[in-house]
Amino acid sequence: MMARRRSLPQKLLGVVMLVTLAALLVSLGTILAYDLRAYHQSLTADMTTQAELLGHMSAPALTFDDQRLAKENLALLRLRPKVHAGALFNARGQLFATYVAPGQDAAVPPAPRADGVAFADGKMLLFRSIRDNGELLGTVYLQADYEILSRFGDYVLIAFIATLLALGIAYLLMRPLNKVVTQPVLAIADVAREVVDTGDYSRRAPGTSNDEVAELAASFNKMLSVIESRTRELENSNSEIAREAEQRSKAQQEVMRLNEELEQRVHERTLQLEQANAELARAMEEAKSANQAKSAFLSSMSHELRTPLNAILGFAQILTSEKLPSTLAQKREFANHILKSGRHLLTLINEILDLAKIESGAVALSLEPVALNEILHECESMVAPLAGNRGIRLLFPDGCVANVTADRTRLKQILLNLLSNAIKYNRDGGAVVVDCSPSAPGLVRVSVQDTGMGLKPEQVRQLFQPFNRLGQESGAEEGTGIGLVVTKRLVELMGGTIGVTSSQGVGSMFWIELQSTEPTPSRVDPNAEREAEHQRHAEGEPATILYVEDNPANLKLVEEIISFRPDLKLLSAPDGHLGIELARAHRPDIILMDINLPGLNGIEALKLLHTDPRTAHIPVIALTANAMPRDVEKGLAAGFFRYLIKPINIDEFTEAINSTMAFLAHREEEGSTSL
Repeated sequence: MMARRRSLPQKLLGVVMLVTLAALLVSLGTILAYDLRAYHQSLTADMTTQAELLGHMSAPALTFDDQRLAKENLALLRLRPKVHAGALFNARGQLFATYVAPGQDAAVPPAPRADGVAFADGKMLLFRSIRDNGELLGTVYLQADYEILSRFGDYVLIAFIATLLALGIAYLLMRPLNKVVTQPVLAIADVAREVVDTGDYSRRAPGTSNDEVAELAASFNKMLSVIESRTRELENSNSEIAREAEQRSKAQQEVMRLNEELEQRVHERTLQLEQANAELARAMEEAKSANQAKSAFLSSMSHELRTPLNAILGFAQILTSEKLPSTLAQKREFANHILKSGRHLLTLINEILDLAKIESGAVALSLEPVALNEILHECESMVAPLAGNRGIRLLFPDGCVANVTADRTRLKQILLNLLSNAIKYNRDGGAVVVDCSPSAPGLVRVSVQDTGMGLKPEQVRQLFQPFNRLGQESGAEEGTGIGLVVTKRLVELMGGTIGVTSSQGVGSMFWIELQSTEPTPSRVDPNAEREAEHQRHAEGEPATILYVEDNPANLKLVEEIISFRPDLKLLSAPDGHLGIELARAHRPDIILMDINLPGLNGIEALKLLHTDPRTAHIPVIALTANAMPRDVEKGLAAGFFRYLIKPINIDEFTEAINSTMAFLAHREEEGSTSL
């Protein structure tokens, strides 16, 4: 019996030591496996990210065969001390550029391998292909330290030492604690043996502690009391058993209910996590698509900008070169090429700025009732020369009395874009038909139909993509591929829709739908006043124009334009102060004013002219490079009679001078009639 009492502490000590050892082995093994796995994944992800970043940075170098830039990009690997070597291979698998860390004797493979990660001699070898829009540009190779075996050995040594220390501490702690734990249990066992041997249920186990063992002793004593009482109250045992069974049943039902609630909550949480993961995946895909679209847009924009610049700079070099003499006819031809490319470049820049402002939400529209009849007449007069050059008939509706809610300037821009496209991509001697009709309650549709080659279904689906000219990039007609994108955005900003129907070999029809509104009084035809052109100075001295400009090149250009007009005389001033003095002294008929002037800007000079009775009646035309819509609105609100944007369009410049002269003649006629 004494031997059995001594065996309990020994068994308890053995159990504690065994549990401690098992817990240490499991925990240390788990930590070791997790750390090694995390190290492997972290190193692999880090090197993959480094390879993708290096490939993205080196894509232009591979595209343009720039080994210097490629070596500079590889040299950035010196910031990663664990990377021993790196290389770039071109699309043909040839070694393009290499990098070896200082003090390292690393070999670079002569040819790339398939994408992936390999391990050899304690090194990680990674190959990653470089692609741009699906096109293989080359391959990135990286070599780095892979220290997993050395880390494993260090961790095993640390785990062995920690296990020995823990077991030793557990043994030292359990020796004095054994008696505290086992002595009350042994006392209960002695009482139990005496009760069994004697059958005396009045014996009670002593309470020698204040813990679970004391509860065990109390429960044992209670059990003895119950057994003692149940010998006297056997008749009540059935009801007690029934009550206990009922309580257990309720407890089981409650447990089942709680389990069902827990399962429901777990299911709901799982659905929420799946939804969040799906949304995150969509967001990542959208970000990736946006990044690819941005790269494609920048690449296309670079190509489109360089194309007209190539012609401008090339022909300009020929004209200015003494080694490449050219005839007068060739110089005229070269100048026409420069003018044509310059206009194309200006159109491209304006459309890119329009698209950028629309995408950033910086376009401010002034929505008002607009008479379609007036807009269509203005557009017809502007595109008629372009159509006449190719013998294309323009068929506009006779009585389009509908009004729509739109921004007048932007609506005119939309229709001119559709009409110019219908003429450019039409056949010689063809026709362009414009129609205006209600399409639904409260909506008006304006359609532009041509007799060109038409579009394929896949071309129709790609219509509104920036810089996508649907295979016309090498055609005879110039274009940017942005006009329809800007048109679509503007129509949508005005609350409308745009669509297209096309039949290959027959033609295409583009249409826009806008909200209709009540008719308003027609605007005065801007061409009506041109009949009085040059009347004011048909007899007598030529009209005087004062040009306030600080740039000599711009001044020289205007002087050359005015020199072809015997009915005009030009004065000039290099700043706003002198311009005001000349205006007061000579009383010119028209003033051309630059806005960005030294000392006194054009708007401030305009205010001084308007406050002086001697110059308040003189119309002032802004001639400036401030081309943003808010600049135009600010200038017109300040009181400029017209607002012309540099670079100067000679036809627009001449029209502005003529219309202003017609306005002055009309004003003089009204003054003489009133007298």
